[in-house]
Amino acid sequence: MTKQNIAFLGIGLMGRPMASRLAQAGHTVHVWNRTAAKAEDLRATGAIPHLSAAQAVREADIVISMLESGAIVGQVIDSAAAALRPGTLWIDMSSTQHGEALAFHTKLQAAGIDFLDAPVSGGVAGAEAGSLAIMAGGHLDDFARAEAILSALGRPTLVGPAGSGQVAKLCNQLIVGGTLNIVAEALLLAQAAGADPTAVRSAIRGGFAESRILDMHGQRMLDRNFMPGGQVKSQLKDLRNVLVAAADAGVVLPVTALVTDNYASIEQDFPRADQSAALLALEKMNPGQRLGDVPDQLP
Repeated sequence: MTKQNIAFLGIGLMGRPMASRLAQAGHTVHVWNRTAAKAEDLRATGAIPHLSAAQAVREADIVISMLESGAIVGQVIDSAAAALRPGTLWIDMSSTQHGEALAFHTKLQAAGIDFLDAPVSGGVAGAEAGSLAIMAGGHLDDFARAEAILSALGRPTLVGPAGSGQVAKLCNQLIVGGTLNIVAEALLLAQAAGADPTAVRSAIRGGFAESRILDMHGQRMLDRNFMPGGQVKSQLKDLRNVLVAAADAGVVLPVTALVTDNYASIEQDFPRADQSAALLALEKMNPGQRLGDVPDQLP
């Protein structure tokens, strides 16, 4: 793999292991974060921290942004745009609205900068293992240019033109959010009806109900371990973006609307809890019902 000069913007829960993997793969990685100490912490991996996004991107061939929201991505693009060299490829791996991704593409293209939207799924564990599902939207040539770098982070797939990566991520989050709520309902029902929820989970694994959500997050619910991988606030943001995309496309998604309401009901109290805290939203609707008897692990 050809070594690249990469700027990585956003050293959060996901960005930290992703930037670390790129540095450990031998790339020259310039890192920036709004909280400078988070970027500085990556110096030990060989990454080069910077105090501004503009400084980080100045010599980059490829810029990767992994930020909290589309609004912040837009702000960072504006702050760094003047320092970008024509022909630089900007890969936004944040989760944003479809319309925001299209706007970023248009703005950067006008400045001679290429663009891919390439959001991910797999959580912190996937970022650490380099096994993320990466859904890319953009031109085939830009994807070919980025594919080797993205492959150090997971399994990249080109799903269509600019903006399509965000559409794929929204489809992913719709399925994840809905399944998390169904798994919570199944485990709480098992216990309330007198069965052993741990044994029920074990019994149905391997059947048609098997999924990574049942495997990983079902166990989290049984353990009441809500320490963050993917966070409630992030899941809620994504589900709201799903509803925006659905409205734009002229389709009604009633189950997604219900799941969004469930996450909204606990966001104020547990914004940084793992998305498996869908269980807490369900228990809130069922006073006196609680899965298991171990204490909650919450951030």
